[in-house]
Formats: sequence, C-alpha cells, structure tokens
Amino acid sequence: AFGFQANAEDFPADIKPLMQKYTCFACHKVDARLVGPAYTDVAKKKYSNAKIVELIANPKPENWPGYPPMMALKNVPKADAMKIASWINSLK
Repeated sequence: AFGFQANAEDFPADIKPLMQKYTCFACHKVDARLVGPAYTDVAKKKYSNAKIVELIANPKPENWPGYPPMMALKNVPKADAMKIASWINSLK
C-alpha cells in the first residue's frame, strides 16, 4: 500500500490487535517513518517501558522535532500500553 497505512503484517500477532484498537498504525510503522517516527527509532531513544507508557498518555512533541505532535492517548489502559512499550523496546 502506498501512503498512509502501515501493513498489519508488520506487527506481531499479540501486538497487532492493540495497534488496531488504538489506531497506532495510522501514524506509526515498525521500521519506517509515517506520520510519526518508526518504532525502531523510538526504541533507539532507550526510554524505559514506564517512560513509553507515560509518553503514550502524554506525548512530548519536543522529543520529536520535525514530526506533527502526537495526540494524547489517555484511553490506552496501562497494561496494554506496557505491552506495546515492551514490544517497542524489543526492536533492534
């Protein structure tokens, strides 16, 4: 696909439903810039899982100059956010 949709197959089976539920893949791909940074680039920042959970709920656009600001996703339960964070940090 060309443009705005990350491929669902880019995400592991246990993470994909969360990506769909919270529409993460509208703006993020695993290994390529989309609207927001690639998850592999997020992983390179070496944030703790807890910090990523915090940034999902309260994004800090100043951490990512050159990208549009991410909206705060306060609807993501902490357990789901932690799953997503630990997956992001597992990426190389």
